[in-house]
Amino acid sequence: MLGGTRLGRSTAAALTALVAAGALAGCGGDDAEAAETLTVYSAQHESLVRTMLEGFTEETGIALEFRDANDAELANQIVQEGEASPADVFLTENSPSIDVLDREGLLAPLDPATLDQVGEQFRPSSGNWTGFAARSTVLVHNPAQLPADQLPASILDLANPEWQGRIGIAAGGADFQAIVAGVLALRGEEATRAWLEGLQRNANVYPSNSAVMVAADEGEIDAGVMYHYYFYRDRAENGLKSDDAELHFFRNSDPGAFLSISGAGVLASSDQPEQAQRLVAYLTSPPAQQRLAESTALEYAVGNDVPSAEALPPLAELQAPQVDPGSLDQQRVTELMQDVGLL
Repeated sequence: MLGGTRLGRSTAAALTALVAAGALAGCGGDDAEAAETLTVYSAQHESLVRTMLEGFTEETGIALEFRDANDAELANQIVQEGEASPADVFLTENSPSIDVLDREGLLAPLDPATLDQVGEQFRPSSGNWTGFAARSTVLVHNPAQLPADQLPASILDLANPEWQGRIGIAAGGADFQAIVAGVLALRGEEATRAWLEGLQRNANVYPSNSAVMVAADEGEIDAGVMYHYYFYRDRAENGLKSDDAELHFFRNSDPGAFLSISGAGVLASSDQPEQAQRLVAYLTSPPAQQRLAESTALEYAVGNDVPSAEALPPLAELQAPQVDPGSLDQQRVTELMQDVGLL
């Protein structure tokens, strides 16, 4: 399943049950007699979320019902539903959408013990949601056309005239827009607008991150902006979309080293707040984080003392810039991108 534009996923919300009734029957005592069901609005990849929550129902007696769609669709739906929303928990692929709910006062504070299971850089200062996975911004490039000694020092350099027609972006996707939000938080509006204006002149726009990677691999462009896991997933499967490409990690606290956080929060309107808090605590716990690290998702685990997949450069080596994930302004990003003609 692709991030960003969510190719192949129905835009209509689809309800799916995580476990059959038989799993609940295995939970004895009062838990079985008073079995609850949490409604989870989820924009993260279905396979990753289900993998991380494996065993939750068996352990707690709480069944899960999912409503899957993209970040913006689900966030807008919750805002429209307000206190009448059936959602108990909201899971995002990128953090700007969950921060919209936080700013609207629709999230409940998380238990401090849950927050303490991840590093401070993976959760907002508000304490009303937490990260449960992360992905790094990268530049995918074809070394035959763009050798290492010609790589840009900063992602902001891609606005310079020498990059005209040579780069690719998935401007319409939530992934790229989260990266823009990172640039805005780090460099301010004037610099971000100038960068976007340069990209509007220079970049070829593709429908997805995967399409950006294929274009770089095939030499259609010299390089493209995306997240790391598309490359590592393809290499783990068959390498057909990435065999002639390589990744460049900007590091040095550059905006191009921005880490996007997948967020989890409890709705303030939930009528099962204790159970919803248990779900978010479970997502950030060592067992769930270890399942992420061992999965084929190849996203970064963010739980304390849980190393990510061996195929990935360690998080500590990425030298990501320090950004409060609660400071990403999706609305202003949309306005700026519309102003310069990228949306």
